Parts: sequence; structure tokens; C-alpha cells
Amino acid sequence: MEYRHLGKSGLKVPVLSFGTGTFGGKGELFSAWGQTGVAEARKLIDICLEAGVNMFDSADIYSAGAAESVLGEAIKGRPRDQLLISTKATFRSGEGPNEVGSSRYHLVRAVDGALKRLGTDYIDLFQLHGFDASTPVEETLSTLDDLVRAGKLRYVGASNFSGWHLMKSLAVAERYGYARYVAHQAYYSLVGRDYEWELMPLAQDQGVGAVVWSPLGWGRLTGKIRRGQPLPATSRLHVTADMGPPVPDELLFRVVDALEKVGAEVGKTVPQVALNWLLQRPTVSSVVIGARDEAQLRQNLGAAGWKLTPAQVAELDAVSATTRAYPYWHQQGFLERNPNPV
Repeated sequence: MEYRHLGKSGLKVPVLSFGTGTFGGKGELFSAWGQTGVAEARKLIDICLEAGVNMFDSADIYSAGAAESVLGEAIKGRPRDQLLISTKATFRSGEGPNEVGSSRYHLVRAVDGALKRLGTDYIDLFQLHGFDASTPVEETLSTLDDLVRAGKLRYVGASNFSGWHLMKSLAVAERYGYARYVAHQAYYSLVGRDYEWELMPLAQDQGVGAVVWSPLGWGRLTGKIRRGQPLPATSRLHVTADMGPPVPDELLFRVVDALEKVGAEVGKTVPQVALNWLLQRPTVSSVVIGARDEAQLRQNLGAAGWKLTPAQVAELDAVSATTRAYPYWHQQGFLERNPNPV
């Protein structure tokens, strides 16, 4: 397993990390992701560790906190210093007016709750799950800094921020000497390349590592969706398609056709090629993979340990390219002074 620095921090993380969204299966939000209990979670974690994947990502809203609880039980008895635990908070966790957002009130409670559910006394990477425009950035960052100084958090990051959200936060951290975001957990895939427009150049300039979520395009790049074939009855897209970003059918089929072609050339599956393409992208520190069972996990782990050729990367780049939003399409005409990071 390859390990990379998380942004410009000193922490090294595996290029593949394991997402626990399928753990727990309780509550309303995200409960459709899976029903993985403690026993099965232990098996999946064993497989990950054998492959060198030692980073496990969760969030307080995954199965209403049950995902963190299952993860905590599943890692019990293992040397804590051999594991990297990542989790997130910001979204609503209760009905009270302060049980949401990135206020000092909510973040302190969220971190203490996560520590209890995870059964640990520190979190290696804690990320804000979304930007809270109702709380001053200074309040949020001073709280995270206090939690780092208290030893409850080792590193902090953000998730689903826009460019100005992230840049403002980095500027405030620098101004006051607060702990700085070293990671941005972002959606990025061959059928969702918006990350490249602004967030990637920002991350490259500021040294923020991308932790990629939904790298298979909201389940569209599993290899089960093919041109001219109906959506498989077992696909979760029947339930979750409207929750994620839309993808034009022609773009999807064009990308899958190319993935299939490249996969035949390198002896890999469609999802393995899609994941490996992400591992070639600038700023990507780790790609979060998920799995409902051992077979799916082992297949996804096969995305690491090899590289697509430059020609194959260029081919996938070309078939997945889309017109950028303004002003990014306009900036394409001035690459002489503003080159793309990719």
C-alpha cells in the first residue's frame, strides 16, 4: 500500500481508506447504505489492515451515530496507534436549536459524543461535514484549535466546502495561529470532475490534501451499468439517485465504455480503473472506498499497487471532460499564465 502526506501536514495516510457509511443501518439518514454489524465490520477491518489500509472514515450522521459505534466496537482490542480514525460533524444531530452547525456549543458536544461512540480518547482527523455560514469562522476555528490543544483531535479538515469557504478558513487560521485544515473531503470521480475547477488549484496552492468520497460516481462506475442495459434491480441508485449529482446518460456510458476498454488492456475491472485514475490526480491524498461485503472490498483494494499509463489517463480524461462553469471555461483561454493543475 502506498502512503502519502495528508496535504502539507506530516501525517501519512494510505492512498485508499475505508468508509463506514454501511455500518449500523439505523436511523433515517443514510440508513439505506447498509446493515453491517460489529462481527462483519471486524472482518472487513481485518482485510483492510492486511492490505495496509489503516484509515477508517465515519461521521456522526451515518446511521444516526451507529456507524461510529460499530466502528468503535470493531476496533476494540487493536493497538490504537496503528489505526487512523477519521470522522465528521456539522449536520443536524438532534432537534434542539443548537444541535447543528459549527458553533462552539455544537462542535464540543459533537467531538465528545464521537469519542464516546468510537471508544477512543482522540480522533486522528476531524472534519467539518459542511460549511456553517451562521457561525463566525473565527469561532469555529478557535474551537477546533482548543480541541487540538486538548489532545482530542490530531488534525482538522473540512468537507463539501466551496473555494471561498476553504480559503477564508485558511486565512483566518493563519491570521490567528489556529490549527489549519490539512484535508478537504470532497466528491470527485470520472463522472463528477467539478473538484478540478477551483478546489484542486486551491488545494495545490495551499497544501490541502483531498480525501475523495463517492469515487465511483454515486455508484455509477461499479461496472454494473452498461449502455443499452436496464439499471440492475440490486443497484442502490433506484433509491439514492435523486440525492446525488445528476449525470447525463451519454457521459456515463461514454466513460464506462472507456473504462471497460482500458480495463481489458490492464486486466482490471471497471471500478478498479476508475479508482486508479483518481490516484493519479494532483492533490489526492486518499480515496475513500466502501464495501458491503468481503468480495466487494477485495475488488476495490485491487485499485492500488499499479498505475495506468499516461496514455490511458489521457484517454479517460478526454471522454470524461465536460464544459466548465463560468468563469472557469473562460480561464481556459488564458492557460499561458494560469495553467491547469492536471
